[in-house]
Amino acid sequence: MIHYITGGERSGKSSFAQNLALTLSQAPKYVATSRIWGGNHRSRIDRHIADRDHRWTSVEEEKNLSKVIQVKDVVVIDCVTLWLTNFFVDTNYDIEKSLELAKNEFDKLLSIDATILIISNEIGMGVHAQTEKGRQFTELQGWMNQHIAQHAHKATVMISGIPLTLK
Repeated sequence: MIHYITGGERSGKSSFAQNLALTLSQAPKYVATSRIWGGNHRSRIDRHIADRDHRWTSVEEEKNLSKVIQVKDVVVIDCVTLWLTNFFVDTNYDIEKSLELAKNEFDKLLSIDATILIISNEIGMGVHAQTEKGRQFTELQGWMNQHIAQHAHKATVMISGIPLTLK
């Protein structure tokens, strides 16, 4: 089962997903997709890991999500934006190739008998990107969000800490 959770920055997506995961499992898995971009970033990641209690298993995986999810897992994937960034950078900012690779990897999740809560951002609802690469990434994110939402069994948008059911 795929539960897609989206919204703006600091809208309460992660808290919502983590709380939901804990209602579904006493031993959920947290898959962090962020690439480590520097020492300060590593510190921030370590702080986030420390914020989750002993019930959580934390896994860092930049792109190959299907390799770290097992049958019957309850998993929070946080987040699509950072995951897509890894494809975008690794393909030298090729939107079409990034989208193809991300869709292929996401589609593998559909065949895993697990509960997957996947967090994304609605970056197209925010400030208009000032750079060409930023605008391209916004398009990539929007297309991938549509793909995930289309295949999700449930979808929720978070606004100001309030979950609104989309489907």
